[in-house]
Amino acid sequence: MATIEECRAALGRLSDSMRRAEGDVRAAAAMDRSVSCHVTDLDVTFAGRLTGGRIEVHDTLEGPPRERAQIRLAMKGDDLLALVDGELHFARAWGSGRVKLEAGLLDLLHLRKLL
Repeated sequence: MATIEECRAALGRLSDSMRRAEGDVRAAAAMDRSVSCHVTDLDVTFAGRLTGGRIEVHDTLEGPPRERAQIRLAMKGDDLLALVDGELHFARAWGSGRVKLEAGLLDLLHLRKLL
């Protein structure tokens, strides 16, 4: 089972790869939105912002998100690591329910370029 530190590091690696992206992916990553990632098996939430092409984690909170972020993810820690490392395809994980993504319709349209 992934640890809190491994999950936070994975979000950092994801942020770094988003910052290096080009074209449509770079444009999609340039959104300015609040974001939360609830790691269900650890019952911890990383809360922050997607801004300037990066994910900035501001808080690590116990339990589910306390506030409703504009972009909300929920998954197990091992699935987060596998997604970031390219071992798990986002669309398959989302379609099977391993990953939950909630956001407004316009944000989902922008995010599909990232995913």
